[in-house]
Amino acid sequence: MGAESQGRGLRVALRDIGVVAIGRNEGDRLRRCFNALPGEVRRVVYVDSASTDDSVEDARQRGFDVVELDMSAPFNAARARNAGLRTLQAQCPGLRYVQFVDGDCALAPGWLEAAVRELEMSSNVAMVCGRRREIHPESSVYNRLCDMEWNTGIGDVESCGGDALARVDAVIDAGGYDERLLSGEEPELCFRLRARGWRIRRIDQEMTLHDAAMTRIGQWWRRAVRSGHGFAQVNAVHSALYAREKRSSIVWGLLVPLAAFLSAPLTHGLGLALFLAYPILGARVLVRRRMHRETLRDAALYAVFCVLGKFPEAFGVAKCGWNRIKGRRSGLIEYK
Repeated sequence: MGAESQGRGLRVALRDIGVVAIGRNEGDRLRRCFNALPGEVRRVVYVDSASTDDSVEDARQRGFDVVELDMSAPFNAARARNAGLRTLQAQCPGLRYVQFVDGDCALAPGWLEAAVRELEMSSNVAMVCGRRREIHPESSVYNRLCDMEWNTGIGDVESCGGDALARVDAVIDAGGYDERLLSGEEPELCFRLRARGWRIRRIDQEMTLHDAAMTRIGQWWRRAVRSGHGFAQVNAVHSALYAREKRSSIVWGLLVPLAAFLSAPLTHGLGLALFLAYPILGARVLVRRRMHRETLRDAALYAVFCVLGKFPEAFGVAKCGWNRIKGRRSGLIEYK
């Protein structure tokens, strides 16, 4: 009888969930996202950022509410999620939970049940996330890198990504996502939530299948540029956030090669020996990844691209800094 009552309670809790899906020209990925939503979830808002495909029509045909963002302001995920949450609030003032999901992701079976159970049991947890996996990690090294990147620790964590189940009142009380941020808006929100006494929890549960669709090095480069831009932009808002990542990008992506080339003429070429620091950096990353029980091949792959990624990240940091000097808002950096 107890298990039966618990099951009924969980079904009621699922009806207390609203979903905010965001996207821009996601095509089949968005259809996969919509198809994966459990039938018990009755409140779905799709926020579209000027798609030119049939995303909006598809969402409306399914009976979902659609918010089309005004093109007069720059698009970003923070703005889209806030718009979706405001729509949910207007429709359902007493809504308890909201599942944020990117349009290139599909919820895994059983995820919402596990996530709701976690929030029901832990009243001081504001957001809960799980394992995001790449749907086609074998398609390219870049997809494989994404899958490894998302394999992080279980338990209380500092932040979550774009896919997460959250308490509506906690997110609203914190002021929602910072719409000034081009990327890194999730860690920034989590930072403010934790400052208010909330906890962020990652549970050992499959959460979403992601479709990075990265098959070219140019896509990987643009994604890394966006990461560097995010490091700098978030750090400018909160000096305690991304300081190490920003510093690492500047040192390895700009200062070390600059010092090597500038000192070479003065040292009869000995200054170029500074480039030997990169294999050392890669070896340190490899050892850390091996400590997480990754295979030697995967750890080596991650280490190589971690080192190479310092250069586009430094470019992103510089781009953010230049835009700040010029008083310009950065535009959307897309890699698909």
